Amino acid sequence: MEDITPEGQITPPSPLGMAGDNSFEQRWLDTENLLKERFGKVPDMEGILFLIGVNEFGQLPRKKFSKEQKQDLMHIAVCTLLCQLGYYTPAGRDEEGWPHFHELISITATGIKDQERMLKECIIRYFE
Repeated sequence: MEDITPEGQITPPSPLGMAGDNSFEQRWLDTENLLKERFGKVPDMEGILFLIGVNEFGQLPRKKFSKEQKQDLMHIAVCTLLCQLGYYTPAGRDEEGWPHFHELISITATGIKDQERMLKECIIRYFE
């Protein structure tokens, strides 16, 4: 869980310190294998985020999702994943059923590599 600093700010745990590299790599491979079994191939990061977003949205459209809706679904996925670390909290759904979130604290991961590692750790937990 998160810690509270003397200034009263919430500090989430660092995803980079959640598990050792060997454990992380094995858990990521297990997650990829799970996705491959379910979908016949391993989706890329955008594909995984899209799948999580659709799952969290909870409904399929009458027509195909528009490009904007696909981006919204990936945003829903990222917010859902980062709820695990205390960065966001669910704020309910709008009249069309789209989930919304409140940002609690700014994301502290810097650089693409750290951000990807953080998302991968959250994805692993999502599918465990």
